[in-house]
Amino acid sequence: MDQRPPAGCDICVVGAGIVGLATARELQRRHPGASIVVLEGAERIASHQSGHSSGVIHAGIYYAPGSLKASLCVEGAARLYDYCAERGIDARRDGKVIVATREDELPRLDELERRGRANGVPGLERIDLERLREIEPHAGGIAALHSPNTGVVDFPTVAASLASELRSGGGKVVTGCAVNDLRSGGGRIAIEHPGGSLDAGRAVLCAGPWADRLAVLAGADPDPRIVPFRGAYLRLRPGREDLVRANIYPVPDPDLPFLGMHLTRTPQDEVLLGPTALFVGARDAYRLRRVVPRDLAQSLAWPGTPRMMRRFWRTGLTEMRHAISMRSFVAECRRYVPDLQLGDVERSVHSGVRAQAIARDGSLVDDFVVSETERAVHVRNAPSPAATSSLALAEVIADRVDALG
Repeated sequence: MDQRPPAGCDICVVGAGIVGLATARELQRRHPGASIVVLEGAERIASHQSGHSSGVIHAGIYYAPGSLKASLCVEGAARLYDYCAERGIDARRDGKVIVATREDELPRLDELERRGRANGVPGLERIDLERLREIEPHAGGIAALHSPNTGVVDFPTVAASLASELRSGGGKVVTGCAVNDLRSGGGRIAIEHPGGSLDAGRAVLCAGPWADRLAVLAGADPDPRIVPFRGAYLRLRPGREDLVRANIYPVPDPDLPFLGMHLTRTPQDEVLLGPTALFVGARDAYRLRRVVPRDLAQSLAWPGTPRMMRRFWRTGLTEMRHAISMRSFVAECRRYVPDLQLGDVERSVHSGVRAQAIARDGSLVDDFVVSETERAVHVRNAPSPAATSSLALAEVIADRVDALG
């Protein structure tokens, strides 16, 4: 990676996750003569949400028809598979089953099927228990959806490929360069960092967990606020990975943007169980005990946080129980994998932090949010399936950048 940021550039992208790098690549393709610089606060690219997921390429089943997530996930998955084929990156179409285990889950499974078909998800099929057992011999339930187009890929490898393309075209990627301030004026935007200031014609802020802070510095509304939720995982012990062939998911709670604890065979053929979704005290709380006073204070001071907690307190208690007790965690997963036993699992070092935008009224923002200030475009909410959608989402962001003039 490049050692120092230049004094100026045409376009600066803040955030070297997969969305930021895909956007920088898209802008370079549109404007091959432009100087483009990506600034990343961490010491390596894809350090946060992009590098801490389970690597699932989502097919587009869950998202409300007409939403950005719905359209960009389906298109993005297709483009991501093509990109990986072109660049020699292993992206496996392993498939996924979403399993209903109770009668009261069937209407929700019906709604997922409706959404998936409305969104144009390839190959989506409603299946019975016999067909479910053919696909996942250890799964159990009364009905399921099968999505053969769901897959897995190592997203840090994809991010590295995007960064390599960008640099080959003359762009720069500077890591270890956090942004401290933003100032617009005179048709330019000054981006302050520890080594000085970078003067850019336009900026794209893809800062993930810190997206709201940079937006406010640029003059945007503080609504919505990023509130972090940590996802912890268990994994199947060596020799027990045969319990899961690909991806086994529950029917999710329709009121939450989380998909519930699932079992996923990763690109490295490790089988992860999770994640949990626990409110935490730091935007980079990959260790549960990590607390950043500023992060915690801002989360608790945001009016939407207590409103969200009052609404979902039962869910919060359940997530705390799963985070504390392996037995509780496994019992949840046994609903749809009955053969799973406590002795089959061990704790995994893998964890992630979801940068979830919460509105002032306490609602969990359930779509991608992209907005603008004078010389900047802000990606205000881009959790899952942002990695899957990244190449398509990059076009939407680039359109907004071009519209700035």
